[in-house]
Amino acid sequence: MSISVGQLFFVGIQGPALSPAEADFLVKNDIGGVVLFTRNLTSPQELHKLCGDIQNLRSKTVSKAPFFIAIDMEGGRVHRLKPPFTQWPSLAKVSNLDSTSMAFKFANMMAEELRAVGINLDFAPCVDVLTNPDNKLIGDRSLGSDPEQVAKMASALVRGYIKGGVIACAKHFPGHGNTIVDSHEELPVDTVGPHTLESRELVPFKKVFRSRIDMVMTAHIKYEKIAPENPATLSPIILQKILREGLRYRGLVISDDLDMKALAKYHSREEIAVQALKAGCDMLLYCNDPSSPPIALESVRKALADGRLSEPLLTESLHRVAALKKESLASCLPLPMSDASKVIGHPEHLRVAKAINDGVIPEDLRNT
Repeated sequence: MSISVGQLFFVGIQGPALSPAEADFLVKNDIGGVVLFTRNLTSPQELHKLCGDIQNLRSKTVSKAPFFIAIDMEGGRVHRLKPPFTQWPSLAKVSNLDSTSMAFKFANMMAEELRAVGINLDFAPCVDVLTNPDNKLIGDRSLGSDPEQVAKMASALVRGYIKGGVIACAKHFPGHGNTIVDSHEELPVDTVGPHTLESRELVPFKKVFRSRIDMVMTAHIKYEKIAPENPATLSPIILQKILREGLRYRGLVISDDLDMKALAKYHSREEIAVQALKAGCDMLLYCNDPSSPPIALESVRKALADGRLSEPLLTESLHRVAALKKESLASCLPLPMSDASKVIGHPEHLRVAKAINDGVIPEDLRNT
């Protein structure tokens, strides 16, 4: 086999420091990215060291490629970093200000703090249009119920992340705002039709694509009137016909966590990994269960060897991964800790966060 599939994998780790076994797994399998959670984040100093330790492994890998180091930092309820990092409000509060300038500052300042400690990818913004008010999973993670408003604000957020040196990832394609069921626990089914999807759910995605977003995360939702056979993550109709062909999206596609019960209740771990790649995912995300990535890696290698997975398909995904890393991760190490500490919880960041929480735009921040 002539290609290394590890670059198509994102994995979680178990604590605030890399264990020897985890470091060995990342190196031997040439893993593409690491995703961080609260369990990995004890202090800015330890986080800074962790990100540096991860990046320093690259010299031992086959590809010598820098690692994507990702986090879920949306603001509000989905906010992994604790004080002294700035505590950012929810996207609903950002949108309520109806200021693209403040939205840009929100994302730009958040990105500066992430970048300072070595995090180079944020699984944000959430660009789901909140069309079902009973949708507690999304709720105030959404920028609102008006597709044009969500699109306008999401575009400003993406530009802010990019300016701050962090890769943004729009989620959850093609839209998670019309459901009630939590995909962490069960498979949601959406009855939206093609016309409504086009005129509502896809509007913000089209806008952020024009803002040059580099990554999109899939939704573990079955759209029974559009792609009744499989949830979006496993659906060539959603990921190839709609996303690639219809919207002409050229960036990276990453799955949501493939261990979520929306998929795991109905498919084996071996089957999920292969199906997601066949459907059009470029990268596979595994967040919490350390036993899943080795199983998935083996199943992908086996499917490639026996012809169930196309080598040209995976090579194309690998090219996308390599291109984004070359473009965006040229300088991937954290700032020196002495410099990073001046960025984390910067007074201006705290002021902007407070203003958004208070629902006001300070005079000196209007149209700046």
